[in-house]
Amino acid sequence: MAAPAANATSNLLVRTISALVLAPIVLGAIYLGGTAFAALLAAAGLAMAYEWDRLCGGSGYSAPAIVHGAVVVAVAAMATEANAVLALAAIGLGTVAAAVVAHRLARSALWQGAGVLYAALPILALVLLRGDPVDGRAVVLWLFGVVWATDIGGYLVGRAIGGPKLTHISPNKTWSGLAGAVAFAAAAGAAIAVALAMGPWVRFAIFAALLGLIAQAGDIGESWIKRRRAVKDSGSLIPGHGGILDRVDGLVTAAPALALMALIHPGSGMAWR
Repeated sequence: MAAPAANATSNLLVRTISALVLAPIVLGAIYLGGTAFAALLAAAGLAMAYEWDRLCGGSGYSAPAIVHGAVVVAVAAMATEANAVLALAAIGLGTVAAAVVAHRLARSALWQGAGVLYAALPILALVLLRGDPVDGRAVVLWLFGVVWATDIGGYLVGRAIGGPKLTHISPNKTWSGLAGAVAFAAAAGAAIAVALAMGPWVRFAIFAALLGLIAQAGDIGESWIKRRRAVKDSGSLIPGHGGILDRVDGLVTAAPALALMALIHPGSGMAWR
């Protein structure tokens, strides 16, 4: 029993070191906004396009991946709300183009097209959220903090308590881990809201818990994708975490959900203020 415990401790240490290296870069880009944030999103989008192409049987640099990469870079560069419709058009055209190119290469058009949507829609959501002149910085910092807390809570509580499995799609997921993820999300949402003077902490805790559930759904969804493509990790870019797709799976669903809340309540990124 000592070997598995040692492996778990070693893996946690690697995950922690990776997070400590990456977190300041991400937080700095969010704080600066503008070109810095767009560059971060473009780099992440290119990595996602590479990994998705590998999942679909390509080299990572094949023609569908080039289309995919061009779309996510274009969307990341459209850093104003005025370009939202144009960005959506680019995503739609890019999805069709990637599918057509994949079909011509006798590869799955559905999977390649879906990859464009999977990466580009969250990037557009983050661009729009950060672009809010009043609340953009605080909103995106809050979102990332909530998603990170969700991952940490699910990992720590799930490993500490264990118990019944949540779903066969992701065997490591447990009901206790889900509860921990939601609890950590709520706590982080409230704490960050207080620290940034964003508004009533109770409301932020409630919405953070909801986003925690949505982020967990994204995590399970990415597990389903990997299961369908018969791989353990999407890549090996981030030590202890796997690939970029493995690391942003919760953000992929949480960011569009938060952007939708803001769209329902126009005029402020803080949809529930």
